[in-house]
This record gives sequence, structure tokens and C-alpha cells, in this order.
Amino acid sequence: MIELFTAATPNGHKASVTLEELGLPYQVHALNLAANDQKTPEYLRINPNGRIPAIIDRDNDDFAVFESGAIMIYLAEKTGKLLPSDVKGRSRVIQWLMFQMGGVGPMMGQANVFFRYMPEKIPVAIERYQRESKRLLTVLDTQLKDNEFLAGDYSIADIANWCWVRTHPWSGVDISDLPSLQRWLDQIGRREGAQRGVAVPGKMDVSKDDFIAGARKMLS
Repeated sequence: MIELFTAATPNGHKASVTLEELGLPYQVHALNLAANDQKTPEYLRINPNGRIPAIIDRDNDDFAVFESGAIMIYLAEKTGKLLPSDVKGRSRVIQWLMFQMGGVGPMMGQANVFFRYMPEKIPVAIERYQRESKRLLTVLDTQLKDNEFLAGDYSIADIANWCWVRTHPWSGVDISDLPSLQRWLDQIGRREGAQRGVAVPGKMDVSKDDFIAGARKMLS
């Protein structure tokens, strides 16, 4: 059994969608980030960085894994799915996984901060992060013009990028001129595993304004 410590964020969904797509049984521990559940001594023993997600594999000597990409690789290797075993195929998937972790996630995350959460609007910061996010999404669109998925068959690379790309309206990034990206986004969105995964740990029972207020609190 996998224990998943998570919240309703793109990085959290990367873990839950992967678990759903792999068909692994798991127990959800929903953390309230605004209440700093991720900063408790108990949780910091699982993830010393105090972020979500994290997992504990009770079937593997209670082995703990933190960082969403590391979790995805661990689960894929555990099951032999969503990550090729050959060197080249594995490298292609990990390259696009790292593309999300080092580019798409950080840039869209900063776009969210300056476009949605900061009480004082800083136009140059908003424009910078939205422009860079759009550039990265254009790279994905180019890759997907002649490929159904990012790196061969459907993989953890697709899941990782999809969990962030689907939030583009929240970042204020328009993708109407990226048809291949839209096709891929819709295609993965129809997968039952993806649909179940983004429903974890459940819909946030807060208004948009309250959510933004909570995000601002975490930034302070």
C-alpha cells in the first residue's frame, strides 16, 4: 500500500494521476497547506523540504519518497509501466519530465504568484513569467505536432506536463494558437486515470477569493 501525502495542486496531481494510471492501491492524506500541515515535525521526517507531495511505500520497508518527479519515477519503476526500460527510451521520457520540473512548473508557478497572488501587481514580472510560460508551452506544441505523446508511448512525462498545462488559464497563458498542445491536453483529459487523479484529494471547499488569500498567506 502506498500512502500519499498531497494537496490539490499540479504537483500533487502528478502523484495521484500516476497512481491512478498505474492502478496501485493508495491511501490519501490531504494536507492543508494554508495551515502549514506540511511543516509539522512528523511530516518533515517524510519530506525534509516541507512540500507536497510525498509517499510512503508500506510494501517496501516503509520507504519514503519526496519530490513529485522522483515519486513518478519510483512508481513507474516499481510497476514497470509508464517509463521505458531501454536506455534511449528512458532518457527521452526523463528529458521531458525534467523539462516540466525545471521549466514549465517553475515558470507557471511564478506566473501564478505575480498574476494571481501578489497583492501589488508588478507588470514586468507578470509579463516575464507569462511570456516564458508561453514559450515553454510552444516547445511542447512543436514536439506534439508529429507525435501523439511527448516521448513515444504515454508516459510519466505526459502526466507531469499535463498536470501543469491544464492550469494555463489560472496562469493567464493563452494556448488558443497551440493546436497540437490543445489536442494532447484534451486527449489526456479524457483518460479515466487522469480524471480520477485530479479529483484527489477532493474539491477544495473554498471560494476563489479565500483560496487566493490562503496562497498570499503562504507567500508571506
